[in-house]
Amino acid sequence: MNRVLLTGFDPFGGEAINPAWEAVSRFQHKACDGFMVEVRQIPTVFNTSIQTLRQAILDVKPDVVICVGQAGGRSDIAVERVAINMNDARIPDNEGNQPIDEPIAADGPAAYWSTLPVKAITAQLRSAGIPASVSHTAGTFVCNHLFYGLQHLIATEFPSVKGGFIHIPYLPSQTVNKPNVPSMNLETMVQALDIAVTTSVLSGTDITAVEGQLF
Repeated sequence: MNRVLLTGFDPFGGEAINPAWEAVSRFQHKACDGFMVEVRQIPTVFNTSIQTLRQAILDVKPDVVICVGQAGGRSDIAVERVAINMNDARIPDNEGNQPIDEPIAADGPAAYWSTLPVKAITAQLRSAGIPASVSHTAGTFVCNHLFYGLQHLIATEFPSVKGGFIHIPYLPSQTVNKPNVPSMNLETMVQALDIAVTTSVLSGTDITAVEGQLF
C-alpha cells in the first residue's frame, strides 16, 4: 500500500490559525483505495522545519510527500512548480529568525522542480470546480524554505519519494478584518487536498497543458 505524508504549518504572522494545518489534520490515518495518509504539523521556523520534515519522512516512509502552506491573498489552490535556494524573510519566523539573502543549502542547486504531477493536479482540481493554478513562485519565507528542503532531501537521501508543495488561501474567518482579501472554505480545501493526493499517487507522468505565465 502506498503511503502519503501530508504536512501543514502551525499559525504564524499573528494569525490564530493556519488553514494548512486545519485542512491537513482532517486526513490523519485516512485510508483510501491503495494508499494510507499520515499527517504531521511543521513549525514555521527556518531550519527546524526541514529537520522536522526529515524525521517525519524517516518515520512514515512515504511514497509521496505533499507539504501545504498558507498563502494569504491568493484566491485559489496554488500547486507550486519550483523552489528556489533562497531565504529572504519579510517577517520573522515563529522563533524570531529573519534570514535575508541566505541560501537554504550551500551545496544545493539554484532551484528544484516539484516531482508531483503539478499540471495533472491542477486540471483535476478545476474539473471538480475548485479554482486552481500552477504557481511559479512559492515566495522566500518558510514555505519555500520547506519546499526546497523537501526537494533537496529527495535529491540527496530519498530518491524514490515524489514530493512537492501546495499553497492554499485564507479561511473566511481570517479575512473578517481584511477587506477585499479572498478566502476559501475549509471543506473545499480538504476536497482539493484529497484530489491532489489521489492524483499524485495514481499519476505516472504529468500531463502537457498550457499553464505558463506572461508575468
